[in-house]
Amino acid sequence: MAASLDNNIGAKVRKRHFKGSFNEPKCTDDDLEKEAANNVEDATKGKKLNSLKTGTFWLTRIVLLRSVAFIYWVAFIIAFNQNKQLIGDRGLLPCKSYLKDVKHYVGGKIGTAALAYAPSVLWFLDWSNMDANLDGIALLGMALSAFVLATGMANMVIMASLWVLYHSLVNVGQLWYSFGWESQLLETGFLAIFLCPLWTLSQVPRRCPPSLVCIWAFRWLIVRIMLGAGLIKIRGDKCWRDLTCMDYHYETQPVPNPMAYYMHGSPWWFHRFETLSNHFIELIVPLFTFLGRRMCIVNGTLQIFFQAVLIVSGNLSFLNWLTIVPSLACFDDASLSFLFGRGSEAKKAVAKIHHEENSGQILEPTKGMRIRKVLNGSLAILIGCLSIPVVLNLVSPRQVMNTSFDPLRIVNTYGAFGSITKERTEVIFQGTLSEDPKDPNALWEEYQFFCKPGDPYRRPCLISPYHYRLDWLMWFAAFQTYEQSEWVIHIAGRLLANDSSVLSLMDHNPFQDRAPPKWVRGEHFKYKFSQPGSASASEGKWWLRKRIGPYFPAVNLEALRGFFQSRDWPHPHIPTQKH
Repeated sequence: MAASLDNNIGAKVRKRHFKGSFNEPKCTDDDLEKEAANNVEDATKGKKLNSLKTGTFWLTRIVLLRSVAFIYWVAFIIAFNQNKQLIGDRGLLPCKSYLKDVKHYVGGKIGTAALAYAPSVLWFLDWSNMDANLDGIALLGMALSAFVLATGMANMVIMASLWVLYHSLVNVGQLWYSFGWESQLLETGFLAIFLCPLWTLSQVPRRCPPSLVCIWAFRWLIVRIMLGAGLIKIRGDKCWRDLTCMDYHYETQPVPNPMAYYMHGSPWWFHRFETLSNHFIELIVPLFTFLGRRMCIVNGTLQIFFQAVLIVSGNLSFLNWLTIVPSLACFDDASLSFLFGRGSEAKKAVAKIHHEENSGQILEPTKGMRIRKVLNGSLAILIGCLSIPVVLNLVSPRQVMNTSFDPLRIVNTYGAFGSITKERTEVIFQGTLSEDPKDPNALWEEYQFFCKPGDPYRRPCLISPYHYRLDWLMWFAAFQTYEQSEWVIHIAGRLLANDSSVLSLMDHNPFQDRAPPKWVRGEHFKYKFSQPGSASASEGKWWLRKRIGPYFPAVNLEALRGFFQSRDWPHPHIPTQKH
């Protein structure tokens, strides 16, 4: 039929242009003008069919779901690579011991009290092989998030499963999962559940339009994140008020990257500009959300740009990537259409929906659509009620940051760098094969972590959005004593046995393929960036360091035996006993 139609059109064209061969009337200028007008009208109709309206969020939903899935995917990869060493059967802080302590605390039963204290599916799994459980959760999370990331399709079942799986890790992760972005991911993931239809897998599920309640919940999230971060700075460290904090930030942040080295050397006026810009973006720009569509888009654009700058200048895990996600809710279909090519099926489907709506073709509401409206209303009430303590915290002069007010971490308060460290100190692990640790001729060799500063000649790493949890906690440990961070001594004991599990969290083991060290100690150093162009920099030094003193004294395995047993840690010379 298509071929016949093409032939007919071709015949008409030939007749028109070869009037001398056929007895057809001559094609006049008026006819050509009418044909051109018809072509323009057809093109206009096609343009209208492909144009997208403002104020709808079909494409926004696809972008949001893919973005959330990407963060989940990164988080579960981190979990798969590090959980066994941190909270596994022979981890530094085994989650099995933690669950046993919680069970004992709530009365010795696995019931509602235990689930409320530490919500996790691990309660219902076999604890005899916790490593396998942790790997199973991480692998399932990676698979589900990869599917959503690749296809842009999700339903409530998939997104709820991702939320439950990550909740299960965060709630038993103890110190290693104590960062504010864990709660932020759980809140973001919770909202993503309500973006989706219950069962349907489609990028543009026609009978499940994106919920405006959910879109505004995402916007409310980015407002709280930024206001919380801005207010904690103004109320916290004086350097945020006198505009000097950026003089120190790049050098003293947890895990600097190469760009931080160069940005630290910027002139003083640039650092003042950075601090003022930070205050403007965190305290003023979020309010643009409530000033109409255009100003909301300005807010989203500035927030994404701000997070991109932070990503470039530091290894802040997936925090900044995650903070971009709710900012995407500031954009509607018309403003995001450039992300979808002309051949995009999703874009065509949305354009068709808009065309039908413009033509007055409105779908009759089904029972499922009515239930969805009730669900969206319930979500609005839930977010509103749970936001009350968060708002009270924001306006309080005693504001706290990165705190959850409900056990499921649905609505939380956030903040970052309320105070800035003015000097950088690091704990360096050293080992020796010498029998006498006090021998002045003893050779002490250093262990190197993947990303935290150690060897002054090693270039700062670039790993964002990946996150080395141990490297970050070592930054915090340097502010405290080893008595306050007992897990540091746990690491020392494992290093004395060349324990492969803990060593997999490190980049360099000086005793690899050799006998394990006889003694291990912790040394405390002060670190500063070398000046670009200086003699030290020309020698290849990225850092200059000066010894402060011992962080913990030299220890050996025998001396640690009682220390390990009193804390129920598996001693390297004592086989792990299954309970």
